[in-house]
Amino acid sequence: MTTPPPTAHRRVAPGSPLDTDGPRVALYTPEFAADPHGAYRAMRAKHGSLVPVELAAGVPATLVIGYYTAVRIFNDPDHFPADPRTWQRSVPSDCPVLPMMQWRPNALRSAGAEHARYRQTNTAGLDKVDQYSLHDTVAEVAIPLINAFCADGSADLVRQYAFPLAFAVLNAMLGCPAELAQQAATGFAAIFEGVDAERGNKMLIGALTKLTELKRAEPGDDVTTRMLEHPAELTDTEMVHQLATLYGAGIEPQQNLIVNTLLLILTDERFGGSVLGGSLSTRDALDEVLFNDPPMANFCITFPKQPILIDDVWLPAHQPVVISMAACNTDPEISGNQYAGNRSHLAWGTGPHVCPASSLAYLIAQDAIDQLLDALPEIRLAVPPGELTWRPGPFHRALAALPITFPKSPPLLQP
Repeated sequence: MTTPPPTAHRRVAPGSPLDTDGPRVALYTPEFAADPHGAYRAMRAKHGSLVPVELAAGVPATLVIGYYTAVRIFNDPDHFPADPRTWQRSVPSDCPVLPMMQWRPNALRSAGAEHARYRQTNTAGLDKVDQYSLHDTVAEVAIPLINAFCADGSADLVRQYAFPLAFAVLNAMLGCPAELAQQAATGFAAIFEGVDAERGNKMLIGALTKLTELKRAEPGDDVTTRMLEHPAELTDTEMVHQLATLYGAGIEPQQNLIVNTLLLILTDERFGGSVLGGSLSTRDALDEVLFNDPPMANFCITFPKQPILIDDVWLPAHQPVVISMAACNTDPEISGNQYAGNRSHLAWGTGPHVCPASSLAYLIAQDAIDQLLDALPEIRLAVPPGELTWRPGPFHRALAALPITFPKSPPLLQP
């Protein structure tokens, strides 16, 4: 059989490759951000489980929107490794998605023995987080944030609650001083947005280098110190990139998980009164969001080492293959619209790269939402849902703002 050219995305009939190259779906536009599920339906009708897309202008990739195809790829790291080094040689240094996708010496962008070494270090740091203490940490962060706006009768839950909460809780877990944490958060925000991403990457690395140096000199009871003390003996450079992974997962996706779940509770009659009334739990709402609007909608990127035929499509070597967790979770082949108690979604990934911090992310999001609803049970969306703006970007599912109104309330007592 003839091997396809390395840049082609080809669907084949039995026995003969056929060129079906054409316009790619742009995942970075405001139009896609406004209605991704409509885009996924159109993709599925036209392309099936594998879709030719662009992550940025001139950056081709294949988007996986079939659930079973995604599971196969997740569990086949030999054919679908996560190492992007060959790919990135052909990518301009100012490419807006390069900082998000480039090789780093961490578990997310490594394969084989390197991946195992980095992942063991990460899980060793995360597994010893005291979840009882973490409940207290979330409350200690949430209550002052609520007190800052509860007497106003209105707030933006992205800017005034979800972001600062995710930011402060992660810093507490990592033992990161506020000044370094702010620099890291600013850098990662630029990386996620793809705006001045190269400068953001430099800011992030600088802050995390200083954090690594600080924790070597002054160890503490925190994730950073436990990772530094792991028998793998990571270098400073390796540590910086483990921390970059934790910041990438612990702020933006955590914020989006909280906000997207609050939006569901505020706009879906199945959840509004039911969560407050106790017939449905916050966790039920979280599970539905992780199916339909996961905070990282399109991610878990791999780079085939050679052209590979899957679902009658030739995927080219070293071109990104991106899993659409949002589209796979709503694949008609598996979707039954029963989300409460259903944890079969792919929002955390699966296989060797499954997220090692999913239980912590659940806890933080659930506690953050419960603290807010307990304090302000009468919150309402301040604008019609159709007027909300979703931030463009190929990877995340993120609101620009979530404005709410509520009866003015006195400050809460700090526990």
